[in-house]
Amino acid sequence: MNTFDKIYAVVKQIPKGKVASYGQVALMAGNPRWSRVVGYALHSNPAPGEIPCHRVVFSDGRLSKGFAFGGEGVQRALLEGEGVTFDLEGKVERECFWG
Repeated sequence: MNTFDKIYAVVKQIPKGKVASYGQVALMAGNPRWSRVVGYALHSNPAPGEIPCHRVVFSDGRLSKGFAFGGEGVQRALLEGEGVTFDLEGKVERECFWG
């Protein structure tokens, strides 16, 4: 299994209504130094409906301004549609983090 496949396997496990950080996905995929690689993998997501890349956020709860499938607003709408809540600064609430 290549690196991107390991990342996609982890992202597929993030439950609906939860998020994970790039670093958390990297660690679970086998290398805590892969945070940027996670971003690259998600940006080239071959199956957006199957691999829920919108559930991956920065460790402080910020959304990616470069969300590959429509931008930050689309990512937030997808997360809110799953029940993820945001604070007044627009960051994902801590209780919505997976694990």
